[in-house]
Order: sequence, then C-alpha cells, then structure tokens
Amino acid sequence: MDATSATSAAAATTASNAANAQKGLSGNFDTFLTLLTTQLKNQDPLAPMDSNQFTQQLVQFTQVEQQIASNKNLESLIALTKSQSAANAVSYLGKTLTVTDGTAALENGSATWAYSLGNDAASAKLIVSDSKGHAVYVGSGETSSGLHAFTWDGKSNSGATLPVGTYKLTIAAQGADGTPITGDVASQGAITEVDLSGAEPMLMIGPMGVPLSKATLISGQ
Repeated sequence: MDATSATSAAAATTASNAANAQKGLSGNFDTFLTLLTTQLKNQDPLAPMDSNQFTQQLVQFTQVEQQIASNKNLESLIALTKSQSAANAVSYLGKTLTVTDGTAALENGSATWAYSLGNDAASAKLIVSDSKGHAVYVGSGETSSGLHAFTWDGKSNSGATLPVGTYKLTIAAQGADGTPITGDVASQGAITEVDLSGAEPMLMIGPMGVPLSKATLISGQ
C-alpha cells in the first residue's frame, strides 16, 4: 500500500462519517419542522404555545450542526497527518532499520543480533523467545565485556525448525559473585515493505513489523 492509497482511504472515511452525521441531522431537523408546523396549525388561539421551547430546540440543532462541522474539520486534519506520516514511512523502503528492543526477524533460516555486556561475566545465557514469550532456544553466550554477535539458525534445543517470524533475544549474565550484569541487545534489517493498514505505519523487515514510532535508527541512502 502506498501513500496515495492511504490518503485516499483516510479522506473517504472522513467524508463518509461527516456525510452520515449531516444526513441524520437533516432528517431530524425536517421532522422537527413538520411537527412544529402541525402544532402551530392546531394550537388553541386563546392559549398559544410557548415559543421559548421551540427557540431552545432550534439553538440545539444549530449547536449540533456546528459540532458536526468542527468534527469534520478535525477528521480532515487527522487524515492529513496520517497521510504525511504514511508518505514519510514509504520513503524508508530499502533502508536499514536498527531495533533495540531485542526483536529480530527469523527468515531464510537465520536471525542475527548484536549484544553487549557492561562488564566481564562468569556466565552468560542467551534466551530466544517466540512472539508469545515462550523460550524456544537457550544457549551459552560470550562472557567478556563489549559487543558480540549472535546468529541463530532458527532451531529449538530439540532440533525442530521453527517458522519464520519475530523472535526476541534476552541476555542473562552474572558476575563471579552472582551479581546480574546488564546486557543490551539490538538487531538490524532492510525495510522491505511498509504496512499502512493500521493506525500507525509498520516498517516491515521480512515477517517482522516495527511501528514507525519505535524505529530507533534508520540509515542508508
């Protein structure tokens, strides 16, 4: 889906909502006028009806009509903002996206992460979890401080080949005295597609979607 399609869809929704509200108001107003005319024709000349009530109802209809117009303008502004965001997102196609929440895409039989340890560790455990949070692989990692790379072959500890999708790497490292050592995890991938079907553009790295608002770093020409 491109930015033009997203803009058209947003504009169509805005126009439809405003038109339905205006149509409903017009129908109610016509009914009100019909009832008012009928009541005026059949009122007792010696005891005319109080006009204050009709005036108040006319004012209420006017206020509702103004509110519908305000909502229409607001929806137009929201649609414009979304279309601008969509256009910006589409411009990222082919660029490299860095993700720092530990997730990476498993495709073509592998997923790759970079992780760093703040200090030397006595032990470091690498835990890969699926999109539901279930640990599917546990292995040993590097224990020296600094940056390290880890490429997973997409297989569980039992040797089963897992499906393509989004997986998360977490680091459980400890010092010699058992003190936890902080480990940061990041991954990179080329943006192959932009999904504009939701409320926020999703930058796709293969099967993995990253909300535009959570894109830490986008690089490339």
